[in-house]
Amino acid sequence: MYLDEELFIDFLSEKEILWLGINFGKSKLTKSGFSISQEEMHRLFHEWNQLILTDQKKYDIRMSFRKPVMQYNLSATTKINRSQKLGNVLTKRIDIKDVLDEEQIVEYVSGIEFPGNCEYALTFIVESFDSATKTASIWVVILKSDTKKVALCEKFLKVPSGFGTRNYWARTFYNVFYDVQTSAFLRWSNMVADRMNGGEENSESA
Repeated sequence: MYLDEELFIDFLSEKEILWLGINFGKSKLTKSGFSISQEEMHRLFHEWNQLILTDQKKYDIRMSFRKPVMQYNLSATTKINRSQKLGNVLTKRIDIKDVLDEEQIVEYVSGIEFPGNCEYALTFIVESFDSATKTASIWVVILKSDTKKVALCEKFLKVPSGFGTRNYWARTFYNVFYDVQTSAFLRWSNMVADRMNGGEENSESA
């Protein structure tokens, strides 16, 4: 997990956020669970992103991230997703070398160009959909729009469920939103408060 205390505190004071969508630019999918063409892969990427837009009550960004105002701009994410080649995405298995870390995520998002409609933007970066272990690895990333600096990124591992490839893996996005809404957001806020209070105490004692 990566957390910039100052940026995250500033993020907490903002009333709106820009949703950039679900990014598959670094994704790996196991071949055993995805017998698909490149066209079908692109269609799935698009449909998973559309679900967030068309069913906002179920995939509730406002409630999860405590922002009353939402803006949406998926242009950069859509361009990235459409550029993915099936041969680079599909793999026989998810090896440890394919696992991303915080530094790689921070570096990756710093190169994404998107409009600065809001002070802060939110994106999900899918690391992997592993049908062998029935696990989705999804990074939640909050970043400052003008500088592309990351305020927070954390990886969530979620179990898919449901019928059909689209709905089966879409469940993992719902699970991430639910996790953030019910526990993770409060955990982040408390973590920042504890760190900042500890820093103040240390500076005073010094």
